[in-house]
Amino acid sequence: MVNQKKETQSRFSLEGQFVAFVGDFGKQPKRIRVETSDGEHYIKLSKELRSSLFRVWEPGNWLQISGKQKYKKKTGKLKLKADQITSIVPVQQKSVSPSKITGPKTKACVMVCQKSSCRKRGGSKVSQSVANYLRDRGWENQVTIKGTGCMKQCKKGPCVVFMPDKCRYINVDPKQVPTLMEKHFVAKCS
Repeated sequence: MVNQKKETQSRFSLEGQFVAFVGDFGKQPKRIRVETSDGEHYIKLSKELRSSLFRVWEPGNWLQISGKQKYKKKTGKLKLKADQITSIVPVQQKSVSPSKITGPKTKACVMVCQKSSCRKRGGSKVSQSVANYLRDRGWENQVTIKGTGCMKQCKKGPCVVFMPDKCRYINVDPKQVPTLMEKHFVAKCS
C-alpha cells in the first residue's frame, strides 16, 4: 500500500517581497507573509529559522525562500514551510526594451497598516484618501494600495509605507495624503 502523505509533499522555491511577520509579536513569529508574482503567500517558518530571523526584515525586502510544500487533500490547500531563506536583490532583465526604460523600475505602492490599532486611529480613512487621490489623478494602474499587518508602531498609528522608496510615516492624517503622494509619486507617475 502506498503512503498517501508522502505523495502530496514536495520541495518549493520562490522569490518575493517580505510583507510582514505573522503571529504573536511578544514571541518569535511562526509565519511570514510574502508577495510574489502569483499573489500573497503565508509561509510557516521552521523552528531553526524563527530564532535567527526574528525582526530582521522590513516590508519590501526581497527574499529567496525554499522548503517543503504539502497539499492537504481534505481542505484543498497548499501549506508551505520554509527551511531556508536568504535576502536577495531582484533579478534584472538582461535586455530591456525602450518602452520599459521610460516606466518605473518597480511598481509604486502605498502600504497602509490595517491592524485594529491603526484602523481605530484612522487607517481606513487614510486608505480611502489614498484611493481617492489615485482615482482623481488617474494613477490607479501606476500605484497600488496594499493593506498590511502590524508595523510595530501601534500607538503611533496609522502607519503608512511608500514603496519603492521605503519611506515610513506614522500618525498619518487623511489630510496629509495629497502632500505625501505628491512627494513620492508626482515625478514617477506624471
